[in-house]
Amino acid sequence: MSIDKRICCPTYKEKLMKFKRFKEDIDAFLARDPAARSRLEVALCYPGYHALLFYRLSNWLWRDNWRVLGRFVSSIGRLVTLIEIHPGAEIGRRFVIDHGSAIVIGETSIIGDDVTLYQGVTLGGVSPSVDSHEQVDQKRHPTLASKVIIGSGAQILGPIVVGEGARVGANAVVTKDVPAGVTAVGIPARVVMPRDKEEAKKFVAYGEPIDGCPDPVLRTIEGLRQQVTTLMVQVRDMENRLDDNVAGDSEGNKEKVVASRGKR
Repeated sequence: MSIDKRICCPTYKEKLMKFKRFKEDIDAFLARDPAARSRLEVALCYPGYHALLFYRLSNWLWRDNWRVLGRFVSSIGRLVTLIEIHPGAEIGRRFVIDHGSAIVIGETSIIGDDVTLYQGVTLGGVSPSVDSHEQVDQKRHPTLASKVIIGSGAQILGPIVVGEGARVGANAVVTKDVPAGVTAVGIPARVVMPRDKEEAKKFVAYGEPIDGCPDPVLRTIEGLRQQVTTLMVQVRDMENRLDDNVAGDSEGNKEKVVASRGKR
């Protein structure tokens, strides 16, 4: 009984896993972007996928201590795709950058599986530039758990954690941890609790809040507006009653004056 030696060869297995990883990445684009019609189209026309390829190569070089060469490959990828991914970042499986442009992913960023980023997103650090040598190998950038969606233009800053299945709306600025399964919107970002937890698990493009999740600040303002309207109605009622009482008192005083004159 002969055994194919390629099956037992670690190199062959590693190559097979890499091929599956490339196919998995392409299928992730097909699943989340209705404009993608074929694997060939994604492979040839999607800068987000191209940036991911450059990252995989530069990260492999970085982990093998070819740091300068890894940064050089990363720089080429940035010139070609307008997407900057530091080779030291950790990125999971089925990562999708949709409409990729002007995206920055810092050195100590950690990204889980099935994460989606849109154009203009920054995963940056907030550490001051002074004493930068003391910040080497320190966690300075965000951690995104699995199934996170980051809308276009959002800024995720500092060594914070965005929980599993959370969403960050477009142009939000996040500087604090975001719990799992919620949506963060605004500047600075505020957490919006979903009413329907099952709906919250579904994929929503650009990290928009699901139906029934109004902005908490707008909801508070609307509540205050309704209270002011109610108070204005009550004040009008009190003014009308006061006018009626004043008018009644005036009529009573006139009758008393007339009666006193008649007696004279």
